[in-house]
Amino acid sequence: MALCTIRPIVMGTKVFDKGMMTYQHDYGTPYTIPIYAWYIEGAGPRILVDTGEMMPIQSPDREKNIGGKIFTFEEGLARHGLAPADIDIVIHTHLHNDHCENDEKCVNATIYAHPAELEHAHDPHPLDFRYMEDYILEPESRGQFKLVEKDTDIAPGVRMVHTPAHTEGGMSVFVDTAGGLAVITGFCVITENFFPPRQILALDMEVIPPGTSVNPAQAYDIMLKVKEAADILLPLHEPRFASASAIPE
Repeated sequence: MALCTIRPIVMGTKVFDKGMMTYQHDYGTPYTIPIYAWYIEGAGPRILVDTGEMMPIQSPDREKNIGGKIFTFEEGLARHGLAPADIDIVIHTHLHNDHCENDEKCVNATIYAHPAELEHAHDPHPLDFRYMEDYILEPESRGQFKLVEKDTDIAPGVRMVHTPAHTEGGMSVFVDTAGGLAVITGFCVITENFFPPRQILALDMEVIPPGTSVNPAQAYDIMLKVKEAADILLPLHEPRFASASAIPE
C-alpha cells in the first residue's frame, strides 16, 4: 500500500458570512476561508486536488484571519519544487470557479471530474453562479478531462469517492497516509461542520450540512459516512491547515 503525504497550499481566500459554511447556523458572522490546492506526494504521479484562484488577494488582513500565507499558483507549487507543467493529475472535488481557475496552466495533466460538474460548468442553474465555464474551456479543448462517475482508484493510495453534498458531482478524495485514511472532503465545509458546538448537538444534530447543498438531509447523511470512514478529516475550507506544511505531520 502506498502511503502518501498531503501538502495544503493556500491559493486564495473568501470573506463572507459564516452561514455559507454552516447550514442554518452562525448567519451574520463575518468569516474568512482559505481556498486550497492539495498536493499529494507518494502515490507515484504528481497529484493536485483542485487548483485554486488565478489571482488571489494576498493581504496581511486575510493572512492573519486564516493564520497562514496566501500564494499564487506558481508560488505555491514552487515551494515544493514544481511548476504547473509538472503536474500529472488534477483531481477535482467540484468545478466551482475557485477550485479550478488554474486548470489551464496544468498543460500536461489528466484532469479528473464528475460529468455532472462539467455539465453544470457549461450550463449552470441561475442559483449556482459559482460555475464559470471560461476556466475549463481550454483544458477541455485539449482533451485533458477524464470523467469519473463512480468511486474510482486514481493512483496507489488515492481514491475518488462520489459525495454529492455541496454539488451533484462532488467527489471526496480518500488518501492512505502514515496516520491512517485522510479524506479531503468533496464539499465546502470547516471543522465545525463535523464537530458542532454544544447548542447544535443539543438539537440532536451530529454534523452541520454545508451552507449551500444539493439536499441538506442527504448532505447530512453523506457527512456522517465520511466522518465515520476518515482517520484524518480535511474539511475543504478549514483555516487551521493554512499553516500546516504536511498532513500527517
